[in-house]
Formats: sequence, structure tokens, C-alpha cells
Amino acid sequence: MPVYKAPLRDMKFLLNEVFDYPAHYASLACGEQATPDIVEAILNECARFCEEVLSPLYQPGDREGCRLDNGEVTTPRGFRDAYRQYVQGGWQGLSAPEAYGGQGLPASMGLFKQEMMGTANWPFSMYPGLSLGAMNTLYLHGDDAQKQIYLVPLTEGRWAGTMCLTEPQCGTDLGQVKTRAEPQADGSYRLTGTKMFISSGDHDLTENIIHIVLARLPDAPKGTKGISLFIVPKYLPDGQGAVGERNAVSCGSLEEKMGIKASATCVMNFDGATGFLIGPPNQGLECMFTFMNTARIGTAIQGVGPAELSYQWALAYARERRSMRALSGKKEPDQVADAIIHHADVRRMLLTQKAIAEGGRAMLYYAARLADHMVEGHTQGDADKVAKYDDKLGFLTPILKGFLTELGQEAAHLGMQVFGGHGYIREHGMEQIVRDTRIATLYEGTTGIQALDLLGRKVLLMTRGGAVREFTLKIANFARKQLTDPRLRPFALELLKLSGQWNLLTLRILLGARKDRDLVGAAAHDFLMYSGYVTMAYLWLRQATVAADRLDRGGDESEGFYRAKLATAEFYFERLLPRAQSHATSMLSPTRTLMQLAPEHMAFTD
Repeated sequence: MPVYKAPLRDMKFLLNEVFDYPAHYASLACGEQATPDIVEAILNECARFCEEVLSPLYQPGDREGCRLDNGEVTTPRGFRDAYRQYVQGGWQGLSAPEAYGGQGLPASMGLFKQEMMGTANWPFSMYPGLSLGAMNTLYLHGDDAQKQIYLVPLTEGRWAGTMCLTEPQCGTDLGQVKTRAEPQADGSYRLTGTKMFISSGDHDLTENIIHIVLARLPDAPKGTKGISLFIVPKYLPDGQGAVGERNAVSCGSLEEKMGIKASATCVMNFDGATGFLIGPPNQGLECMFTFMNTARIGTAIQGVGPAELSYQWALAYARERRSMRALSGKKEPDQVADAIIHHADVRRMLLTQKAIAEGGRAMLYYAARLADHMVEGHTQGDADKVAKYDDKLGFLTPILKGFLTELGQEAAHLGMQVFGGHGYIREHGMEQIVRDTRIATLYEGTTGIQALDLLGRKVLLMTRGGAVREFTLKIANFARKQLTDPRLRPFALELLKLSGQWNLLTLRILLGARKDRDLVGAAAHDFLMYSGYVTMAYLWLRQATVAADRLDRGGDESEGFYRAKLATAEFYFERLLPRAQSHATSMLSPTRTLMQLAPEHMAFTD
């Protein structure tokens, strides 16, 4: 069975040499305990847990899947014991406030943990991952009593959490939510309705599950302005905060999915279930965005994770599988044929995976620093700091989620292709990575939704292009500093050109949209992908800059490691970044090429 090895060397390169996390943590009020020694110990122990406990459950969990019997969901064999070890290790409360039983470490530490867990076994990681979003929502919007009742058991991992948004008649368009919340004399509410596609909606890993639910009050206005947010426990807490009587919420069915079969995706029925309002009435969507943004950044890991896992397994296979001779001459003359890693097209696929995995990881770690500052702003009650870093992170979130999951899917397919026919066979695990990864571009908002969020909301409506100007200024200022190094000059010049082009494209869409209302929707996907390629190029230049410096001055890693970074950066700039230009051309194409064909003429079947 294939194995997973945590990419600790690359993770530590980014943390210590590229982004200087030791200095970053020293600047945070919650970073006092996040010393280099403590961080390294946590990463090493998490890697051990992922490699020895979670990874061996990945393929068996897919084969067995989850079961629903008499309204109760059972997870695959081994999951309960793995979750018990997860809880005993204190992993759920790693970045949670100490006041509620957490360890109080910076939020980014949780992301590094989640990356390793998600790569080793994405379906398992979803169970505690959904809980983290519920915890963040309660921490930011719950009252003191709600925090005391729910946050401690959630932080300890004894209870789990979910987010309940989607209904059969509506997905992204939450203005169509029909679930009702009737106020009761004791201040609680009775919720009635059905939610679908609920990840971790029911399972046997914890003693209780806390659902965060969108619903409408009787007098709520129509549309998104009339949605409120509620806490609906599977078991109502008793007066001492322990599990009490069963609530009227149940799993009606398990979705039969293409992948992530070990993750319970449920249809949840609320049959007059007791719920408690969280946040102000009719402002549930604003409160839920805390949960959604958390989930979207978490889902971006499902772009990096499968790229890393598929690359590891494909690389091992390419080193062992022999077929034909290399075109440049025999590489292994004592063998019947050369290993396929010597063939240029196999190298193309492997290096694409490597560039996506390492470039995507750098994008995540860059964003994680911003998240640390935003969380600290919340903790300190500093609204200006929260707004500043929320804007920066909000601009990057759709790029991370949309772009990285699209490329993660590409990397998974390439890994399967390296295996050839064996990739199509279940025992090798490659087809499972493809199936599991496919959902990443769909849930927490499809790629198209992320694209509209980026271009329509973040760039045009909210900032009138200011978000792009601010980010490209940062990129350009960094690129100019690298022009004196001949190893980096080609990369820097390309980034300077792209920084200007990104602003010009934004301006042309902004002006064109005044006359053509369809332009934003027609350009959005290409704008998102273009933005992703340029952002990844910036992070590859940052890695290359450090690698070049360490080759001159010495560093924590070997010379071979740094040379590999420079070579991969060159591959990215020469082979992958040119894709950005095709997206630039497409986004400015006339919208009539999309809209002129009448719906009734899409197909002629009679």
C-alpha cells in the first residue's frame, strides 16, 4: 500500500527561511509559546501521527465507507481509534483560546496541522475540520453563556461541529433558504426544515454534534437579509454542560458520492428541533461568513494535499517502473530498460505536480500569516486591525480556494497518468486521489462562485480595483529588488510585466462592464486563474530568492535542496506561468461568443 511522508523539509524551509515565522510569532501576543523548538516538536509529532495513524486508514476507509443504520452513522473501522488518539494529543485545541481549554497557539499552527492531516487522509480530516469552523463562529458571535456551554467540549474534541447551509432547492443562492425557526417562550427556537450535503452531519466519533444552522424567523424579510443563525445540538446540553436528551435532528440519508466516501455527507432533517439564536436576528449570513471563509481556506488545502500525495506516489513509481530507453541514450545500461523518470514527458508531469504542491503550500503559508494578524485583532478587540487584515485575506481567499483546487485536480490526474494503466487500478490508490479531489472545486462555493467573489465583489464592487493595485505594488516592489541577480532577473522581469498587466486587465473589465453587464461573469473564471498563476509566480520568486541567497551564504538545508528550488522555479516560470497569457486573452474576448447562442439552439435532438 502506498505511504505518505510529511514534507517537513519543505514546510520548515517556508516557515523558517522564506516567511520568517519565528520573528512573526515573536510579534504576536499569542506567539510567546510558539518558539522554534516548540513549533518543530509539534510539526514532527503531527507528522508521526499522520504517517503512522491516518495514512494507513486512507484506502481502507474508502473501500468501507460510512454506514447509516436506524438513523445513526458509523464511520469506517479504525476511525474511532484514530480520533481518540487525535483528541488525546490535544490537536483540536492547538490554536483555540486557553480560556476554553485550548493551547492558545497562533491560528497558522492549526493550518500546518490541517495540511498534513488532509494530505494523509482528507476524509478523516474533515470531521475535526468542520468543528474548527463551528468553534470560530461561536467564539466571534456567541454570547458568554453559549461560549461556556459549547466551546470547551468542542475544543477538547468531545463534541464536533457542522455547518448547515445548503437545502434541496438552493445551494449558493442562500436567499432561497426555507428552514423555519419559530420562537418559544423560554427563548429557544423550534427549527423545521431539511439540509443537504452536510459534511460530518452525523457520525460515531464524538458524544455530541453541534450544528450551526441558517434559518428564517417568522417575520424575516425575503432574501439574504432575512436569514438568522442558530445553534442546534444533536443532544441538548444539561444544566452542567454534559449531554442531555436527544434533539429532534436526524440524518435522513447518506449521499452516495464519487469520492471522500469515508466522510459522512448527510441529508439532515430538523423536525421541530430546539435551537438557540447566535448573533443578531436576520444577520446570520454575515455571521456565517466567519465559518465559510474558514472553510474556504481549509478547502484550499485540498488543492495542495492531493498534489503532494499524488506527486509522492508518482515519483516513487517513476523511479521504479522501467519502459524503453531514454531518447538521449541509455541511463541504466545494466537494466532491461530505463526508469520512466528519465523520459521528458514523465518529467513534465512530475515537475508540474511538484511546482503546484510547493507553490500552493507557499501561497497557503503566506495567507496564514495574515490570518494570524486578523485573529489577534479579534482577540484584542482591535476593529481597525481586523478590517485591515480581513481585506487582505478576503482578496486572497477566492484565489486560494478556486485556483489551488483546480490545480490540485490537475496534479491528481497527472499522477494517475504517470502510472499509466496501473493508475486506473484501485490498489495503487491514484484513482482514489482523483475521486477524492474532484469535490474540492465544488463545495464551499464552486470555482465559478469564487471567481465572481474575487472579480465581482472584492475587486470591482468593494475596492474599484484597489485590491489588485495594492497587491501588485507589493509584488512589483519585491521583484525590482531581484533584478541585480542574474539567476533571478528573468523571473523578476516577468513578474514586473505581469503586475502591470494585471492592473490593466482589471481596468479594462471595470470600464467595459459599464456597457456590458455580462462582461464580469464572462471574464471571472479567466481572471481568477490569471490571478492565481501570477500569485503563485510571486511566491515562487520568493522561494527562489531565498534559495539563491542560501547557495551563496549557506542555510539550513543542503545545496541540492536549494538547487532543486531554483530549478523548480525556472520550470514554473517557463512552463506553467505562460498559461496566464491565454487567460488574459480569453477574459477580454467579446461576451457575445458566450451569450449569442439561444438556449433553444444549444442542441438539436428532434
